[in-house]
Amino acid sequence: MPQPNPQKRTSQRMSRVDTAWLRMDNDVNLMMIVGVWLLQPGITHAQLCERVEDKLLKYERFRQKVVPDAMGAMWVTDDAFDVTRHVLHQKLHRARGQSEREALQALVGELANTPLDPDHPLWQFHLIDGYEGGSALVARVHHCIGDGIALISVMMSITDGGMDPPKRKKRAPPESEGDWLADAVMKPLTDLATKAIGMYGGGVAKSMEMLSNPQEGLAGSIEMARTGAKVLGDVGAMAMMPDDSPTLLKGKPIGQKIVAWGEPVPLDQVKAIGKALNCSINDVLLACVAGAIGAYLREQGDDPTGKEIRAMVPVNLRPLEQAWKLGNRFGLAPLTLPIGIDNPIERVYAVRTRMNQLKDSYQPLLAFAVLAVAGLLVKPVQDGLLGLFAKKATAVMTNVPGPAVALKFCGATLRQTMFWVPASGDIGVGVSILSYGGGVQFGLITDKKLCPHPQQIIDRFEPEFEKLLLVTMMLPWGETA
Repeated sequence: MPQPNPQKRTSQRMSRVDTAWLRMDNDVNLMMIVGVWLLQPGITHAQLCERVEDKLLKYERFRQKVVPDAMGAMWVTDDAFDVTRHVLHQKLHRARGQSEREALQALVGELANTPLDPDHPLWQFHLIDGYEGGSALVARVHHCIGDGIALISVMMSITDGGMDPPKRKKRAPPESEGDWLADAVMKPLTDLATKAIGMYGGGVAKSMEMLSNPQEGLAGSIEMARTGAKVLGDVGAMAMMPDDSPTLLKGKPIGQKIVAWGEPVPLDQVKAIGKALNCSINDVLLACVAGAIGAYLREQGDDPTGKEIRAMVPVNLRPLEQAWKLGNRFGLAPLTLPIGIDNPIERVYAVRTRMNQLKDSYQPLLAFAVLAVAGLLVKPVQDGLLGLFAKKATAVMTNVPGPAVALKFCGATLRQTMFWVPASGDIGVGVSILSYGGGVQFGLITDKKLCPHPQQIIDRFEPEFEKLLLVTMMLPWGETA
């Protein structure tokens, strides 16, 4: 039975970028962030429901459903909210010869293919009893609710001892999209005016100015829609990139998701390699990802020599202390992965060079502009606009920092956690890296047609890491690069 809602019915306009993510669902890719928690010992369904009601529902967004309208969509309190509709008991069915992990991976892949109910808040938890002597918890949250950084903030708050989200001041006006757009986009544009005009043309300023005024009403929205082609011109540097290298991982997906993950890699070892090679932790991890993908393709008879693939990498555009406000506030940057370089050291330095180039790039802000405009366009036009990203990339990749120490949840230890990012358009590969509790977790979600056995890539990650570790140990002290 629906439970009485102690909060008054509220409604809010969905931001343009969140609207773009809402509309990005298609036949082969659902815009859900899917995560798994492994807990020891197990917890009960009643405990989970109580924690959700006590902690998660303090975020107003998790009580609100999405109501589309002519202007985009509204967040509206679900008067029929029922916690048991969102917190489910799930059976884990094991096929003959299937391990517990393989059965859980199959279930997660199936859930990643299953749409959330659009008549109610767009999230669900699935609790599996008895997994490896504890519990497994699968979470599904639509991307329109928040990005990875925001949802990590939510995760922290619902664990034992987690802090509730700050209470909004009653008399303070709600933060407008324009306010933070001005801070995240307009000010950097002013600071980089010469660079921006030189690289992309004066139309950037016009587009950004329009983005910073979301309250103009329908007339402003129509005008914004008319500038869609102009914004595409502003991201000409991205549009002029050639389509990504053809590999087995590039093609038309069929919409059947498969997930995989491995055991965490010790974070202190990653740091040691980075220090020895004068590279960042990201450089080391991404080089291992590139090596694992290259080795997989080579074994499949798809020689990666001389090839590179692009991954669209999220770039955070907001202060971390504001993550609790949810929503999506990130740009996208195309990172080139040198899958054709076999030498692990050479590959690390190639990744470092590409990462340094991205740090000075204006593309994440421009990609955000594209997403904002896309949120106002009719879906066929939006699909065409966002298809720009899919043609230029093979994968979506995200690296999210989690807590450094293991957390407790309902008295149980959260011993391992992983998540998978959705891919837009026809992209069929999602790579996730999450640091947690002193380890680094590597996860993969793929389309069955493009990569039917993602575990084969996951299993190559650790050998690539071990190569780097071995070479680093052999380096003379004081003579590293």
